[in-house]
Amino acid sequence: MRLPCRTLLAAAFASLLTLSTAHALTVYSSVDEENARHLLDAFGKASGVPVQMVFLSSGPALSRIEAEKARPQADVWFGAPSENHIIAKERGLTEPYMTANAAALPAQFKDAEGFWYAIYTNPLAFGVRTDILQRRKAPLPASWEDLKNPVYKGLIQMPSPQSSGTAYSVILTLISERGEDGAFAFLKAISPNIQTYTQSGTAPSGALGVGETPLAIQFTPGFLKLADEGYPVQVVFPKEGVGYEVASMSILKGAPHVAEARKLVDWMTSREGQAALSATKTYFLPVRPDVGAGTGVPALDTIKLVPEDPAFAAKNKQRLVERWTKEVLGQ
Repeated sequence: MRLPCRTLLAAAFASLLTLSTAHALTVYSSVDEENARHLLDAFGKASGVPVQMVFLSSGPALSRIEAEKARPQADVWFGAPSENHIIAKERGLTEPYMTANAAALPAQFKDAEGFWYAIYTNPLAFGVRTDILQRRKAPLPASWEDLKNPVYKGLIQMPSPQSSGTAYSVILTLISERGEDGAFAFLKAISPNIQTYTQSGTAPSGALGVGETPLAIQFTPGFLKLADEGYPVQVVFPKEGVGYEVASMSILKGAPHVAEARKLVDWMTSREGQAALSATKTYFLPVRPDVGAGTGVPALDTIKLVPEDPAFAAKNKQRLVERWTKEVLGQ
């Protein structure tokens, strides 16, 4: 029996669609959606590999990957600080791959066994609306200690460690700089100056842009973008030093499209992939020392950085967040 022409066309279209998506890469992205799309589109253009992206913040992403471990629905976890990828490795959720570009990355930007690689890095900073502080006759903060000044009461926004990896990086920075007890004493001391603890790690820069707050704490990209767009925003790196995030990527164990996943790792760790950070105006800092950060983005070697210990960060996250909730929020 001859099939109707419409049925044949539908079958042909379905066949073509299957072929076109057979080698599509599925990515769970914990990079903000706009910048993730810029980077993954650049990869797709360079490699010819189609990419399907699902945005998930770091906590939900890890939970979903673990829930799907018997039958992975994605190939790559793209983004989230490296301590999250260490946890994924320890739980057997990812698999190793030794890219040829590994030698070009400093040791702190890769797993020695190839389980994860850094995508980019960003230091913490204060974002300051200089016009608002001038109207209030308030000084420009130059240090963490300056944030204790009562003149800033109710004027500072920072994320909550309960939901934000950015805020957890603040805790780690302060622990490195003044010890654990000193860090929590400081966080409790500045609590009266905090206008709000935001759910999102990038929300403070949004509030800074609309003038809702004159002083925000988070990673630098949001502040650098505002300054680049002409807002009266100054980026301040506190003189005691700052921590930094190492946003990383892992190939999921049992990934359906492991060959394409490896291509993404190869591209993102290449000079071309790292150069895409500035070409697409992400305001992220490259992790390859042979790739420049781009106009308006500070180089890491010009900023006082405090030591990072991803293993400590991964092991102690729940305990430290619970301590913050109890001692700072009083819950």
